[in-house]
Amino acid sequence: MSETVSEAPTAAILVIGDEVLSGRTRDKNIGYIAETLTASGIDLKEARIVPDVEDEIIAALDALRARYTYVFTTGGIGPTHDDITADAVAKAFGVPIDIDPRALAVMRERYHEEDLNAARLRMARIPEGADLIDNPVSKAPGFRIGNVIVMAGVPMIMHRMLDNVLPTLGAGTPVLAREIPVEIKEGDLAPALGQIQAKFPDVAIGSYPQYAEGVFSTRVVVRSRDEEKLKAAAEAVEALVANWPAKDGAAASETGKGFKP
Repeated sequence: MSETVSEAPTAAILVIGDEVLSGRTRDKNIGYIAETLTASGIDLKEARIVPDVEDEIIAALDALRARYTYVFTTGGIGPTHDDITADAVAKAFGVPIDIDPRALAVMRERYHEEDLNAARLRMARIPEGADLIDNPVSKAPGFRIGNVIVMAGVPMIMHRMLDNVLPTLGAGTPVLAREIPVEIKEGDLAPALGQIQAKFPDVAIGSYPQYAEGVFSTRVVVRSRDEEKLKAAAEAVEALVANWPAKDGAAASETGKGFKP
């Protein structure tokens, strides 16, 4: 079970690329973005993966940017014909796109003039009105337009882009968390844990079943932006576990070898 935390800036991730949907490339960006945003007090609410199809990218962008404070995209801003993210973003915002003198200038720091062929120049095409996001790894920039942050799909480059854009965003109060390992099966624990949640509506209490060496147990995670509320809720969970009926506790441990969480 899990509950939401208090209001904060919200975000969504839009992963763009046929290679992710086909399984040829495993996404390594969602987890990093989620962890980074959580530490900055921005609540990640949704993640989507769409193919390299312009209409689908635009539809997803329009839905997400209307719903959340920020939308972070990864992938599709490289030099090949199927890198169409920048064009799709420009169409979503109804603005023209062309080679941006600022982007071209930073790319010239890496490439000789004769190496700036038509393919590489595609990476200097930026929607009108967008701000550039610095890319110290390969120079080809990402960009931000409105509440949409467009980044590369290569994890090492994406990480640096996100680090560079994060200070420009309006962040919230980071979420604090406390993890409580419990040697009780989730199905046994759930009713009492639900009662604790009802007493602390502003605190998120999540329970996650685990299974190891033939035994079921539960990992309880308590999350809040308020340290005092977090402490009180966590202590309530700890007290519940400490006072769990001995016979039930023993039964939970012994029967944990079954297969009903």
